[in-house]
Amino acid sequence: MADVITCPSGLSGRIRGMKVREERVLADRKLAKSGGQVDELLNACWEETLDAGPYALPESGKLDWGKVLQGDRFFALLMVRALTYGPEYAFGVGCRNDACRARIEWEVDLTKLPVRLLSDESRAAFVAGNRFETTLPDSGKRLRFRLLTGDDERKLPALQRSAPDKLLSAVLAYRVLDIDGVEPKAKRQFLEDLSMRDADFLVDEFDRVDCGVDTTIEIECPECFATQEVDLPFDKGFFLPGRDRTARRKARSSSFLP
Repeated sequence: MADVITCPSGLSGRIRGMKVREERVLADRKLAKSGGQVDELLNACWEETLDAGPYALPESGKLDWGKVLQGDRFFALLMVRALTYGPEYAFGVGCRNDACRARIEWEVDLTKLPVRLLSDESRAAFVAGNRFETTLPDSGKRLRFRLLTGDDERKLPALQRSAPDKLLSAVLAYRVLDIDGVEPKAKRQFLEDLSMRDADFLVDEFDRVDCGVDTTIEIECPECFATQEVDLPFDKGFFLPGRDRTARRKARSSSFLP
């Protein structure tokens, strides 16, 4: 079974659901460590490009997922998962109310999550070299930054491991290309000395010009009726829900044992 999807940037293509052979991709620890699982899944399940959107296709006509924006990649993954198992995605989280702590079982329709489209302005800037400009409100400095692609996705885990105590400044330095009046070798220090207002503003600017899927949802506890916002969890159970359901059933059953 195949379906036609249009990603947030305008990239359009025909996808299929996962087959049994794709399970080896999910189980490949080497691919997981290198960050290559997403590319392998997308390459396997993306059957045909109908509209390349802002991307340049090589003569082979095969889409290079390393050059594709994170928002498009994630949207395509959601649609592959929905086509494979259906649009409903069930998951469980603990209630954050200290007086309750009940287990909340929730379900969402993956095809109805809010999608942010890539604006014409952002598309033009991305095609012209992936350079975006903004001015920080506190420092008054003007800087250039870029949107993240699949190639960047592979590098981020190593970046996070290398600077766990300076994660925000490390990610900002990775995305910021240059800053007016700041030498390249002084860029990291400048970003570490940013006010939090400037840092929050910059992260908001990243999101403003980017595309993607909003995965923050509001859920309600069935016991205390408290509401809370959670980020949709993505783990092995996302692509192998049968195993995840079995684990949850075992956990629930063990809670009734004396």
